[in-house]
Amino acid sequence: MRSAASPGPSWAAPPGGNGSQWRPAAGSSPSPAPGSDAPNASRAAGWDPYGRDEELAKLEIAVLALTFAAALVGNGLVLLALRRTARKASRVHLFIRHLSLADLAVAFFQVLPQLCWEVTYRFHGPDGLCRVVKHLQVFGMFASAYLLVAMTADRYVAVCHPLQTLRQPARRPHAMVAAAWALSLLLSTPQYFIFSLSEVERGSQVYDCWAHFVQPWGPRAYVTWITAGIFVAPVLVLATCYGFICGHLWRNIRGKTRRRGEGGGGARRKQGAAAAGPPDGAFRWGLLPTPCVSSVKTISRAKIRTVKMTFVIVSAYIVCWAPFFTVQMWSVWDPQFSWIGR
Repeated sequence: MRSAASPGPSWAAPPGGNGSQWRPAAGSSPSPAPGSDAPNASRAAGWDPYGRDEELAKLEIAVLALTFAAALVGNGLVLLALRRTARKASRVHLFIRHLSLADLAVAFFQVLPQLCWEVTYRFHGPDGLCRVVKHLQVFGMFASAYLLVAMTADRYVAVCHPLQTLRQPARRPHAMVAAAWALSLLLSTPQYFIFSLSEVERGSQVYDCWAHFVQPWGPRAYVTWITAGIFVAPVLVLATCYGFICGHLWRNIRGKTRRRGEGGGGARRKQGAAAAGPPDGAFRWGLLPTPCVSSVKTISRAKIRTVKMTFVIVSAYIVCWAPFFTVQMWSVWDPQFSWIGR
């Protein structure tokens, strides 16, 4: 099997003519020799033998610019609101703050380089910068996904195992946040070895920041790994956590409803309280916790609101990323798939 250079998907290379299409080059593409002249010298006069659809490029630039502005303004406002909150920061505030920082990392390290890349069409920079850009593009995506998983796991512990939150309440969420960032940094490190500044085609003197894969399974393995690590695995964990949370909330609400129904005959039971003994009266008047739902098991309204808020964030993550990863998987596993403008 031969080795080939491939531009990779849009998280690894800019979309459009500069890299979103899976077009293996003919043969392996060597990287420029150290100390050589700047790459893409043949385009000094604005000429490139491998053209692109300029109208489509303009649309992509506009979409990327709007996405970057929306991410910058939206997450900036969230961080400002958290900073101006008068009350003491809660565990949820900590996760939302870091989730916003991860989204800003996606905006600055993924969307912004993508935008600049679309404007210049080809990558302009040394091989080291190419590898760093590719690493940071995936790092932000991993961080955004895993911080969301950490926040959902924290809500699962708070709702289903409330006593656990009383043990080291300040240290646990910080450890979960640090683990999410560290794991994201580790899992995005292979980008340094996959991508490099290479000739688009041997002898063309046109360079771009492309990936090198063994054909035909290399691109499939790479896209499947990224999809599983950033989307499939986090979604499975999120779905599992919310399954347990919803089941616990349902049992809690059903227990409250049952006690309210039993409380309808309270007037009659009060008359026989002396004969019935102290336990029933103690439970009714709050001197002892009820055996059905104790103060630890009762879900507060504030906790339910945070669960709802987290659920909305998770749903938005799934809805926004599902089409993207579906198309990326389709593009590498379907031999008949063809990108627009191919």
